[in-house]
Parts: sequence; C-alpha cells; structure tokens
Amino acid sequence: MLTFFGATFVVYALMFANQDNPLQALAGERPITENVRQALTERYHLDEPFIVQYGYYMRGLLQGDFGQSLTGRDISDLLEQAWPNTFRLAVMAVVFAALIGIVAGVVAGIRRASIFDHTTLIITLVLISIPIVVLAPLMQLFFGVELKWFPATAGANPSFYGLMLPAIVLGAGSLATYSRLTRTSVVENLRADYVRTAKAKGLTRNRVIGVHVLRNSLIPVVTYIGVDLGGLMAGAIVTEGVFNIPGVGSQLFRGIGTEDGPLVVGFVSVLVIIFIVANLIVDLLYAVLDPRIRYE
Repeated sequence: MLTFFGATFVVYALMFANQDNPLQALAGERPITENVRQALTERYHLDEPFIVQYGYYMRGLLQGDFGQSLTGRDISDLLEQAWPNTFRLAVMAVVFAALIGIVAGVVAGIRRASIFDHTTLIITLVLISIPIVVLAPLMQLFFGVELKWFPATAGANPSFYGLMLPAIVLGAGSLATYSRLTRTSVVENLRADYVRTAKAKGLTRNRVIGVHVLRNSLIPVVTYIGVDLGGLMAGAIVTEGVFNIPGVGSQLFRGIGTEDGPLVVGFVSVLVIIFIVANLIVDLLYAVLDPRIRYE
C-alpha cells in the first residue's frame, strides 16, 4: 500500500503541484473563460492546499472514480477501451520473451563456452543496447514495409497476427535479459552440491537438469518478470505509438502530449496497481518453484 500511495502521490505532484498556472495546465492551450475557470477550480479543488487536492483524488480513486479527462470523457471508459489491447500485447511480449529467453539461456548454460553460448551473448548484448524507440521503427520498416511479413500498423481492432510484430519489439529487451539471467543461474546451479549429489545417486542428466537445475534457476527469472512488467508497460507507450495500437500506451502518450493531467494520473495509478499485483503473484510463485520457501 505504501508503494501505491507513494507512486500516485509523486505522479499527481509532477502533473499538478509544480505548475505555475494549474488552471492553464488543466485546460491545455484553450483560452480559459470565467465559467471554465470556476468549473475547474471546483472539480479539482484548486482553491485548497495541494495535499487536500490529493486527498480528494485518492478518495475518488479508492471508490473506483477515476474522474474525467480534459475532453470530458470518463477515464474509466477510456481504460475499459484501452486495456484489452495493452493486456494482449503485454502477455504476448512476456510469453515470447520468456519462452525463447529461458530456452536459449538453459542451452547456453549447459553448453558453456560453446559457439551457441558466444552467439547468444552477442545477440543479447545487441538487443539490450538498442532502445525500443529505435528498435520499433526499424522493425516496422524492415519486417512490415519492406518484407511485408507482418502488418505495418495494428489498426483500431488489432488481431493476434497484427500484434505479433509489436509484441516481438516490446519483448526483445526482456528476452535478452531473461536469457542472460537464466544462463548465469544455470551455470551456478550446475556447480552446486545438490547437483553432484543427484548425479551420485544415479539420476539421469535430463532429470537433473530438467527437475533440479531448471527449477532453481527460474527463481531469479520469475523475480525479474514481475519487476519487468512495469518496464513493459512503459515500453508500450512507444510501441503502441509506432504501430498505432489503441491501448494504454497510446492514451498515455496522447495525454502527456496534450498535458491532460487527470488522464495521465488515472492511467498511471492503474499501472501501479498492476505492478504491485504482479509482484505479489511472483512472491507466491516462489513457494511453487522452491518447496523450501513457505509463507506463514
């Protein structure tokens, strides 16, 4: 809860507290009439101290009221329209990154110092070094426009096929990190005492690696997946903007560009909730991966 209140307070303060003219920030570039000035002052309690304004906002948020954007639309309606696309994109990106990254990491760890290991290291270094703001348009140009393997833009109602290229772009950096984490963890676990004990008992190599080594090696990867979810949501702002996906990222991008403070704060608040829930799920998965971990 402390993380939730702290994050929402920081975002709310960045959008409103440091504005020289909060009314103009709320209204954007539109001229402010006296009626608009009075309506905005009453709606956002601008005639009261900032901490009181934040208190009113949190009270509404905890009651499920996200308020209205500067265009007059309910933010809850915008969330309802945007979340399905972003959720599908994020799930596809995580599945793509986890499957390929973990498999590549396990093989590289088992065949340490091999050609595959060195090749994987080079590829992951390249993927990590390229920011998504550069990778997204390059992938769109090469695979979408030139080769025409995927649609260049996803459109208003993106299909599974239309989201494949954006998901690959969004998950590319995570794939590299998952692979390197898995590879390092596998190498360390192969040297552990319990592996030598399992081999001494006559267990096959496949069982030692598939049951004992892999199970323990996945703990840091699962931990990172929970933390990385926030990064994927941030990357979705760029990815959805490049591929024209009507999701949370594109709404946030539009809200930041138009200085729509209520919309930005509302969407970021939901992202914070998702981040906290994801990390809670990760904590619960520890007990599944490692039976020695128990929560009293």
